Amino acid sequence: MAPRLKEKYENEIRNVLAERLGVKNPMALPRITKIVINMGVGEAVQDKKVLDVATDAMADISGQKPIVTRSRKAIAGFKLREDLPIGCKVTLRRERMYEFLDRLVSVVLPRVRDFRGISRTAFDGQGNYSLGLSEQLVFPELNPDKYTRPQGMNITIVTTAKTNDDALLLLELFGMPFRAPREKKKTGAA
Repeated sequence: MAPRLKEKYENEIRNVLAERLGVKNPMALPRITKIVINMGVGEAVQDKKVLDVATDAMADISGQKPIVTRSRKAIAGFKLREDLPIGCKVTLRRERMYEFLDRLVSVVLPRVRDFRGISRTAFDGQGNYSLGLSEQLVFPELNPDKYTRPQGMNITIVTTAKTNDDALLLLELFGMPFRAPREKKKTGAA
């Protein structure tokens, strides 16, 4: 069975995008190509077990085994040598990507404390969106007794959209809870 958001994209979102963007070719419509989840674990320099716990958490969240990222160069101020394991990341594509996005939108983001929506300005100019979570325990898959140390992560949603506005429209149609746009203050003499 296909993921819910994949069916929604094929049946509803593509039609709305074609209408609003004025694109006739369905292959030219923006779509999500991958989601990259990254965890930087700075404490892994002193304690290797911290990285093992982070990779286990990432595997539970994403459903696939993460790769360990290593430092590129030595930085004495951080007590960092070249080629030390300092984080982990996962690249999700196809069905797993849609299932993760569905869980992120419908379960995880509403569980974030004092959540008022995600920023509308975190696009990179190429149509890709990045957001950071300061706490991994907002994912219901994780057992709070096993993962006691707070660990944050960055989530990047990579799209084929050419502009930030197209990507914003795409992600809004997928149900991403963006903050309401700010109204511009009127300037003028009273």
